[in-house]
Amino acid sequence: MRHVVVIGAGQAGAACVARLRSKGYEGRITLIGEEPVPPYQRPPLSKAYLLGEMPLERLYLRPESFYAENGIELRLGARVEAIDPAAKTVTVEGEMLTYDDLVLTTGSSPRRLPPEMGGDLDGVVTVRTLDDVDAMAHRFGAGARVLIVGGGYIGLEAAAVAAKRDLDVTLVEMSDRILSRVAAPETSDFFRALHERNGVTIREGTGLTQLIGENGHVIGADLSDGTRLDLDFVVVGVGILPETQLAEAAGLEIENGVKTDLQGQTSDPSIWAAGDCASFPHGETRLRLESVGNAIDQAECVADNIAGAARDYAAKPWFWSDQYDVKLQIAGLSSGYDRVVMRPGEEGAVSFWYYAGTRLLAVDAMNDARAYMVGKRLIEAGKSPDPVAVADPATDLKALLKA
Repeated sequence: MRHVVVIGAGQAGAACVARLRSKGYEGRITLIGEEPVPPYQRPPLSKAYLLGEMPLERLYLRPESFYAENGIELRLGARVEAIDPAAKTVTVEGEMLTYDDLVLTTGSSPRRLPPEMGGDLDGVVTVRTLDDVDAMAHRFGAGARVLIVGGGYIGLEAAAVAAKRDLDVTLVEMSDRILSRVAAPETSDFFRALHERNGVTIREGTGLTQLIGENGHVIGADLSDGTRLDLDFVVVGVGILPETQLAEAAGLEIENGVKTDLQGQTSDPSIWAAGDCASFPHGETRLRLESVGNAIDQAECVADNIAGAARDYAAKPWFWSDQYDVKLQIAGLSSGYDRVVMRPGEEGAVSFWYYAGTRLLAVDAMNDARAYMVGKRLIEAGKSPDPVAVADPATDLKALLKA
């Protein structure tokens, strides 16, 4: 009986094994995860779950019984120590498993502050795993003083939760504006104003120089502008790195993640990769997407190809972020834009449409699901509506799809 081993029990790993069974794969499947709980959703961790609005069971992608009922061996709390591509084996806590196909869905890990900056002090936390959030939940008491380091979506979402819990929140961003790597100034302006209305102090163009500790616990921070803050804890949200250590040790090619072809195959024909850890060809370049949508779609493509489909992966980038009462939905990739068109929506909703010349690249939609859906369909179809028509609130968005 053939055996597929999947390393990494996150969104991509769970999607891969479920897809294999739904496509009729009859061989043995083993899904290995380092965490002691079944695969779960990560996005709600720092929002609904931390706020106490979502119980643990609702985080699970599927009931634990699903895996046994579908003949999927779920090995939780288990660490893979090594991969031997020549022997086609993986070593799991001293036990050797043979595989016919191996899938790496190892995901990513948060960047951390270096110890010399105070990154190893108690009270300096990251937001990535269930354990991370469970360990920090007691710190989110009203009036607590928190510093958020990083003005990307991770940091802004953490700031929103802290503000909703009535904490004293300061966010620092070393760049000249929040979201500078991922969004236009218009989107940055929108979210800066949103956070400031909710009491968050945002300090752009300001870096963290040093965390101050006392008896091993963080009590303050020195900033690059000379300011010293008194603090109770710090949330670090300065990006993530692909988990490639196992792949590197196994001799696989690495290029901004585990390097794959369009079908998800690595430099070893029996090893595949999907999700945050994998980079793949995209036009004239390579792309690594950090999103739930990509994790699911790419993992399902890999599963199809293990079953013999020989299908190329066609990325359809989409993302979202929830902050306060605003739902941001993003379609497409904005890199290379030279023009942003604003379209007002109803009741304060707004969307920003990114163009490179006359070509539509991406849409940021704030509380405007219609603009997001139309923009997503246009981008996937390769259509680029007239920017003047997009900006005119009298234009029927759906009519743009027929043009």
